Amino acid sequence: MSSQIKPREKAVVCLSGGMDSTVCAALAARDYDAYALHFSYGQRTEARELLSARGVAEALGFKQFLPLRMDLFRQIGGSALTDASIAVPDAPAEESAIGDAIPVTYVPFRNAHFLSAAVSWAEVIGAKVILIGAVEQDSSGYPDCRPAYYDAFNALIRQGTAVGDIRVETPLIHMRKREIVALGVELGAPLHVSWSCYSGEDFACGVCESCVLRLRAFREAGTTDPIPYAQS
Repeated sequence: MSSQIKPREKAVVCLSGGMDSTVCAALAARDYDAYALHFSYGQRTEARELLSARGVAEALGFKQFLPLRMDLFRQIGGSALTDASIAVPDAPAEESAIGDAIPVTYVPFRNAHFLSAAVSWAEVIGAKVILIGAVEQDSSGYPDCRPAYYDAFNALIRQGTAVGDIRVETPLIHMRKREIVALGVELGAPLHVSWSCYSGEDFACGVCESCVLRLRAFREAGTTDPIPYAQS
């Protein structure tokens, strides 16, 4: 009697190319047939993030990489990531102050747009799971990284889709950044092609909140960040 291998479940991954999404992508590649969705939305490091996300998907053997472009955030403005008139600030001198207030790098309601597109694609390809590397702790205080946000979005999916059984999962949301780095190393995630900097494209600046949190995470995990940083 011949044995049949059960096909793996499909998953859509919101893949920015950053550290957290790269580790999330490695989890997805381990557990699912993974499909990457990447967004170019007028962010300062748009080209670099696209390069990183594509590299991550290729390194992990994703079934498909779908890059989408949306210009609404650039037109709306209001964020240092999409509005050239708003400077990307250095992280506060006291790292513990990161997350005390919503920073100017917050893009208003961004993740809802990303997740909506991911749900649409999941319906088309028959995926039941959407993975996103949102992290609540050790983050910059973004309101769309809270567990309640994703609980609410899952309720919306149940009410607003044809099948109703697609779910968003956030496997990293309760982890510390250092734990995410350690998990990435354990999984063999391609962190060397990931990109987290808010302003640099050839070299990471090392001073924005995203860089500071990333560098601290690698330091606390007892390993070296493999991406290039500008000399201070």
